[in-house]
Amino acid sequence: MSPESKKLFNIIILGFAFMFMFTAFQTCGNIAQTVISNLNSTDFHGSGYTSMAVIYSVFSFSNLISPSVVAIIGPQFSMIIGGIFYSLYIAIFIHPLTWSFYTASVFLGIAAAVLWTAQGNCLTINSDETTIGRNSGIFWALLQFSLFFGNLYIYLSWKGKPHISEAERKPVFIALTVISLVGTVLLFIIRNPDSFRPAAEDEVSEGSRSGEASSVNAPVLSNMAKALDAFKRSVKLFITKEMLLLSVSIAYTGLELTFYSGVYGTCIGATNRFGVDEKSLIGLSGIFIGIGEILGGGIFGLLMGKSTRFGRNPVVLLGLIVHFLAFYLIFFNVPNDAPISSSAGTESRAYMEPSISLALFCSFLLGLGDSCFNTQLLSILGFLYSEESAPAFAVFKFVQSISAAVAFFYSNYLLLQWQLLIMVLCGFLGTISFFAVERHAAALSSGDHPYHSI
Repeated sequence: MSPESKKLFNIIILGFAFMFMFTAFQTCGNIAQTVISNLNSTDFHGSGYTSMAVIYSVFSFSNLISPSVVAIIGPQFSMIIGGIFYSLYIAIFIHPLTWSFYTASVFLGIAAAVLWTAQGNCLTINSDETTIGRNSGIFWALLQFSLFFGNLYIYLSWKGKPHISEAERKPVFIALTVISLVGTVLLFIIRNPDSFRPAAEDEVSEGSRSGEASSVNAPVLSNMAKALDAFKRSVKLFITKEMLLLSVSIAYTGLELTFYSGVYGTCIGATNRFGVDEKSLIGLSGIFIGIGEILGGGIFGLLMGKSTRFGRNPVVLLGLIVHFLAFYLIFFNVPNDAPISSSAGTESRAYMEPSISLALFCSFLLGLGDSCFNTQLLSILGFLYSEESAPAFAVFKFVQSISAAVAFFYSNYLLLQWQLLIMVLCGFLGTISFFAVERHAAALSSGDHPYHSI
């Protein structure tokens, strides 16, 4: 197998591994609150929303240390360890206890930061400036199949079931744990590409050649030194002009992530005028979001990875237009008080009689626009920070998770129109800031690999 074929093979395995892990985790997240509501009459007293708040909070700040972990144990084993903790979190639901549920939430927040930092590092070392766009698209499309399969399962299996019995719960979560472990095991297949050699290895080799090191008294860079160096590089990287500009775009993806993964499903589920079972409609919405994500990843990764002559800007601009169209239609179709309505839902109407088909079309647009932004952010980070990919992707997840946590907080209090307005403003500013960084990226392109080939 040639070096390029090995790299592509690694990317495909990476995508399938994350697809399995997040099919399990997404399904777990979707049904967690329903399951927990049935458990709270027993000795278990927990909340799926509180668990998510804990995970996001720990996840945000764990990104400060995740590059250090990846620097010490490498991206492959970092992802494997992260995958194990994802599986353990899902397994908690087989026999849930309150203390183990929240403890697992804390550890999952840490593991998620390590997993996603290592993923960005693995994506980068298996790409170059001519393949980073294609590889980002392949990974994103495979990952987003998790949305499709997870929500399809919810729609078909638990349609119209307001209560989940223990006999139904245990087999489901045993199966989800196994699926997550399958994804984790797939990560063992990934191998370092022939052209990759860790920086620490290079330093030792140079020191040995110059007589500054010996096999006895000059070991490879200590783990503490590696960790400290990775932390310093993350901080220095975060305050660079390019990363500060990209942070505006990244923050927008965090706001939009919260909206499509939590707020929008709640809104359409609370709109009683749709006249459809809540879980069925939320499951269908998730399926259409997944279709949009998969389609976007496929088009902008597989088909346009080598053919676009205008860089990443047109894809990001398309994502903004698609999102603005979705926000406009949602504003007219979904009642303004839907995000903050009671558990009984709302009988209000927006500026038109609510349409299920329009609501699902908006779900598709949200997924398609999200894929436009995320594939191009993955691509430009891998291009600009090919030598510092772990710190770069740690900053990416830090900013994204912070903005997602902020959005989860205000979504409980703001009417739909104000939430949409916040995303419109942030989306516009994020697109402008991305254009500025993309201009810089184009200037950095070498003559041997012209930018239009990305």
